[in-house]
This record gives sequence, C-alpha cells and structure tokens, in this order.
Amino acid sequence: MISVERVLVVRRPLAEVVAYLEDFGRAEEWDPGTVRCVRLDDGPVRQGARWRNTSRFRGRTTELRYELVVREPFRLVFRGENKTVTALDDLRFAEEGTATRLTYRASLTFKGFARLAAPFLRGEFERMADGVADRLPPAAVAWHS
Repeated sequence: MISVERVLVVRRPLAEVVAYLEDFGRAEEWDPGTVRCVRLDDGPVRQGARWRNTSRFRGRTTELRYELVVREPFRLVFRGENKTVTALDDLRFAEEGTATRLTYRASLTFKGFARLAAPFLRGEFERMADGVADRLPPAAVAWHS
C-alpha cells in the first residue's frame, strides 16, 4: 500500500469547503491526475453517490469507479476501485479561524501483479499529492456555490 498525506489551509469556511469537495466530480479542478470525473447517479450528493473517474498516470489512462463511503460534517471518504487497485481518499476538516484546515490522505492498495510495482511508484504519488496541495486550495476558493 502507498499512502500520501498533505495538510492544506483553504481560505474559506469549513461548510463551504466540505460542500465543494463532497462532489467528487470536481476532482477535475483540483486533482492533477484526473482527466474526467462523471457522476453515475442522480440527486443530491449523499453517502453512496458514485462517479466514474478517468485518470492519467505515467502516460497511461485508467478508469476507477468511486463511491462516497463516509459523509460526515468534518470528514469525507471516497473509495475508488478497478481490477488493479483500490484507492481511498480520506479528507478531514477543521476550522482554522475563518479558514479551513484540510488533511488530505490518499491510499492505494494494488491487487495481483500490480502489487510488485507499488514500491517503485511512491515518488510519483508523492508528486501527485504535491499537485493536489497546489491546486486544491485555489480551486475551492474560486468555486461559487
């Protein structure tokens, strides 16, 4: 398993940051690896909502099905899966004055032969997490609810 974590400060109130991030379709705006992310169900975002995420990694495109598995006032967890990997994006929120402190943790568990590549991919995932840390705060601030 590979896990990366970044702590970010978003200059927006906590409820607004959670509202922005609970729609995983917005990953196109803040995740440098996401090429496209489409909601698979209708209605308001709720626990159990699902998305199809197309990502580019090391020049290859892959698709994962994501589900919002935890939706709490101070935490969101998305689980994505395909035949080679299970991904967890765990987002925890705390008020920091008028801003929000976001602890972003992404974990990847590889399946089958893909597990053998995991130790060699850590650096690449660290760089992707740095990209999230750079892109997410301004994307959340620019969002108009």
